[in-house]
Amino acid sequence: QVQLMESGGGLVQAGGSLRLSCAASGSINSISAMGWWREGSGPQRELVATITIGGRTNYEDSAKGRFTISRDSANNAVFLQMESLRPEDTDVYYCIAETILGQRVWGQGTQVTVSA
Repeated sequence: QVQLMESGGGLVQAGGSLRLSCAASGSINSISAMGWWREGSGPQRELVATITIGGRTNYEDSAKGRFTISRDSANNAVFLQMESLRPEDTDVYYCIAETILGQRVWGQGTQVTVSA
């Protein structure tokens, strides 16, 4: 199994930056992609950004140009650099790992709060 440990959330003023980190352990060779989702206000969590093991990235529209997802293959980690943060970015952010078997593993979540 894959385990995920997130860090880096916190409180920041609008316009500020935060960097989220997620370290994977366990069956890391089964991971095909990693990413970040947010809790959102609807019935399902919302995608923020993903990155495949090949380095292909995908961003939700509001994250484009402000957030950058990257990975450290050697250390089985993924990062989300968040710039120009807005109050509407406030949410719980979850690291996710997708496996080659189509399973999704979620981290425990980290709170990001952006004050106006």
